[in-house]
Amino acid sequence: MIQANGLTGVLNVLVVDDESLARARMRTLLADCTAPAARCVGEAANAVQAMTLAQQQPLDVALIDIHMPGADGLALARALQALDPTVAIIFVTAHAEHAVEAFDLAALDYLTKPVRLERLQMALQKAERSTQSRRGLEANLPQEDVLIIQERGRTERVPLSQVLYFKAELKYVTVRTATRSYILDGSLNELEEKYGADFVRIHRNALIARRAVRALEKHFDAEEGEGWAVRLNGVDELLAVSRRQLAAVRELVSR
Repeated sequence: MIQANGLTGVLNVLVVDDESLARARMRTLLADCTAPAARCVGEAANAVQAMTLAQQQPLDVALIDIHMPGADGLALARALQALDPTVAIIFVTAHAEHAVEAFDLAALDYLTKPVRLERLQMALQKAERSTQSRRGLEANLPQEDVLIIQERGRTERVPLSQVLYFKAELKYVTVRTATRSYILDGSLNELEEKYGADFVRIHRNALIARRAVRALEKHFDAEEGEGWAVRLNGVDELLAVSRRQLAAVRELVSR
C-alpha cells in the first residue's frame, strides 16, 4: 500500500516515462527543486513497473508520461488512484490534446515537454499544499484498529470492523470475517483485554463482535448437550454460549 512519507518539506516522487533520457532529465530537475524539495524514489518505463514500485515505495507524487507502450499514462493514473487516491498525479507529456481527460481524472497538474524547472516547481508546490491538507485531515480522523496477520509468507491488514468473531483453536486464534477466515498467533485473553469495548466473551474459546449479534437460540451440542448458541450477521454457523456468559449475551441481544 502507498503511504505518505512523513518528511517535512520533502516530496517522494515516482517518475514514469518510457524514454530513459526523459527520466534522466526529470531526475535532474527534481534534484534542483528547493521549495519544496523533491526526492525521486523510483522510476519506471511503463505502467507495470510503475504499479510494482507504487506498492513498495512511499509516494506523494507521480509524474506520468501519457504515451507509453502497453497501458498508457491515463490508465496508470486510474490504477494509482484506485490503489491510493491521496497520491498527487501530475502528467508530463509532449501532447496537449489529453489535457481535458487528464483533469477529468483529478490530475493535480499537466506539464508539457520540455519541462522548465520553474513550471515543475509550481506543480510540486500544488502537490505539497495538497499533501499538507490531506495529512491535516488524516491527523484529525480517528484511526481504525487493524489486525496485522502473517499467514503463508504473506502479511495482511484486516480492519477490526470487519471481524465477526475470534475463536481459540489449539495454539492459534481463528479470525472470522464475512468473506474468509485467518489464523492469528495470540490469545483470546489478550484480544479481550485490548478490544473488550467491541467484542464480548461468549465461551472460554470465543469472542464475538457486539455489533454482529443477530439472535440467541436453543442448541444441542454433542459434547455439552442442551444449551444455547448465538447467531451472527454475516456467517451461517452457530457459536456455543456458555452458561456463565448466557446472561451477558441475553442482555446484548435484547438491546
